[in-house]
Amino acid sequence: MLLEVGKVVEGKVTGITGFGAFIQLPDNKTGLVHISEVAVEYVKDIKKHLRENQIVKVKILSVDQDGRISLSIKKALEDNASRSSKMSSRPIEIDWSRKSSDANLSFEDKLSKFKQDSDERMQDLKRNMESKRGGGYKRSAHIF
Repeated sequence: MLLEVGKVVEGKVTGITGFGAFIQLPDNKTGLVHISEVAVEYVKDIKKHLRENQIVKVKILSVDQDGRISLSIKKALEDNASRSSKMSSRPIEIDWSRKSSDANLSFEDKLSKFKQDSDERMQDLKRNMESKRGGGYKRSAHIF
């Protein structure tokens, strides 16, 4: 099997280091998945995402002149997701004849419920953004 750049293949994790994982590819070739290419989110400990002898799908990013193969699990997942979203491009059907559970609420009650739902979603969004930024950290003012 010829390994082509851009192709997604299956491989077996043969070694894990602090900077990435070595993957055994078809034809007894070995490639490296850098730690930044393991998952979409930030990976601090690669062993929480991969284990030795695990079978993974990888995308071949490059093959240099020395024969070193650069791989990505993250891009293989993205390719798979984009293919499945293209396949299900049919619009969602909505049953407009279905009665809403809010049908017998007054306008004020509906508005109050909408505001409450909106506030809850905003709080979830803020918590999510703070956790990605290392939230909660506040600098103290230094006077010189």
